[in-house]
Amino acid sequence: MRRFAIAAPLLFVLSAAPVIAQAPTPAAPAAGQAPAAPAQPPAPAPQPPAPFPQGAKVAFVDFQRVAQESVDGQGSTARINALVAKKQAEGAEKSKQLQLNQQRLQQSGGVMSDQARTQLEKEIERQQREGERFQQDAQAEITELQQELQLEFQKRLIPLLQQVAQEKGLQLLLSRADAGIVWWDPGLDLTVDLVKKLDAAPKTAPAAAPARPAPTAPTRPAAPTVPTKPGPTAPATPTAPKP
Repeated sequence: MRRFAIAAPLLFVLSAAPVIAQAPTPAAPAAGQAPAAPAQPPAPAPQPPAPFPQGAKVAFVDFQRVAQESVDGQGSTARINALVAKKQAEGAEKSKQLQLNQQRLQQSGGVMSDQARTQLEKEIERQQREGERFQQDAQAEITELQQELQLEFQKRLIPLLQQVAQEKGLQLLLSRADAGIVWWDPGLDLTVDLVKKLDAAPKTAPAAAPARPAPTAPTRPAAPTVPTKPGPTAPATPTAPKP
């Protein structure tokens, strides 16, 4: 029986920005001038895939493109970027509060009472510790989501890879990023085929957890029967003798 060796580690990266990244401030336009719109390069026209070489037994897939071009990959990236944006906004607010207290200490610390200054210094130290902890927790949450989505993505891809390999009669299907390919026939790139299959494949809903039986009220054990002590029996009345 023929077997297909699918040597594809599926190493792709769902893009996400740094957690507390600061965007560079754009230069202000000169007075009286409208800000120039950023130049947008024209989108390249999509090229039809090259025909698959007849009789070829080896092909490859670009998993990075699959993640970028498929509906699933784009949806996963959108979820990650949404979480990143949320954490960035929360981090910016924490950083703003810390800066306000630092400025307050710098400008008014000399006229504060010792108690007020000490209290403000402790508050600044607390905010700094919380800020560091927040960055670590936010990065861990983003990494966890990336790994979860990537695992789900891989589970959907594996059976589709087998379908593509069988339909093309392949003996080996490679990952472009990991195979060290330096030249190839364009028809050996099956990325578009895989994206189409992935977009057309129905999503299976997660199996519902089995219903737990409703707890029944514990039955109270029957009260033990107390044995009754037999009472004294009255003596039988003697019968009168017959004459």
